[in-house]
Amino acid sequence: MSQSSSSIASTRRPSFGASSVMNFAPVLPLGGLSGWSLLARTFERQTDLFNKSPQIVRDTDYFEQNIGKITTAEGLVSDRRLLRVALGAFGLQDDINSRAFIRTILEEGTIEKDTLANRLADDRYKQLAEAFAFADRPIPRTQLSSFGTEITEKFRRWEFEVAVGDQDQSLRLALNVQRELEEIAGDGAAEDTRWFRILGNPPLRRVFEVALGLPESFAQADLDRQLDEIKSRTSRQLNIGSLSDLTDTGVQEQLIRRFLLRDQVASFNVQSSQSIALTLLQSVPRRL
Repeated sequence: MSQSSSSIASTRRPSFGASSVMNFAPVLPLGGLSGWSLLARTFERQTDLFNKSPQIVRDTDYFEQNIGKITTAEGLVSDRRLLRVALGAFGLQDDINSRAFIRTILEEGTIEKDTLANRLADDRYKQLAEAFAFADRPIPRTQLSSFGTEITEKFRRWEFEVAVGDQDQSLRLALNVQRELEEIAGDGAAEDTRWFRILGNPPLRRVFEVALGLPESFAQADLDRQLDEIKSRTSRQLNIGSLSDLTDTGVQEQLIRRFLLRDQVASFNVQSSQSIALTLLQSVPRRL
């Protein structure tokens, strides 16, 4: 049994125009900080067009109309269309074929400390189990009248991020920061508990590692040491006193810009090294 994080589902070509709604893909002619600024300015229009794509409409309509009939984890994993939206709402779409694994996550719930969702490093599985609450409540949350729209709203946002990632993974991670930090930083849980959620969220963790200049060896350090280091660097580099300060959009933007800038520099250095190596190879005299 293994867990997987979200990845690129397919490649889409950007296009505007009368037929763009049929197969709309985010328009991202630029990357890095410039691309982020353009995406921010056009975000509302682009997401509106994306959400009107026929496949998105079909998936979300089906989920909202049928999820109320589901009262067990078995019922959910048995319906592939419902499961696709359920997993996609938490960035777990790559687990669509791991039905036994997801069923275990949902059936065990999160109340007991030794449940699978609580033992996995990736916090998104716990969020999935809590959202549906098949094991955590006498009546699962699928029976709430607002549950369908709650999940489809998450699904649309995640799907848009996936589409952005088809063209630029760094911009996808930047979008993820906005969504995830608002929820985690604004949570009323203890400070260290919220930091552990960040460390257990692969996309969000990646942004912090790059933005703060953490070395590749950081992931191999003891978990408590990781906690101390990420808290210390965030406090110094973003000038914050508490994780709650990251609910401020200005601080979030600062984090995103640091991430994109460092990511661009790293990419440029790799490309420069490859270019130098190619030049040297091409300058080697050929034997006759």
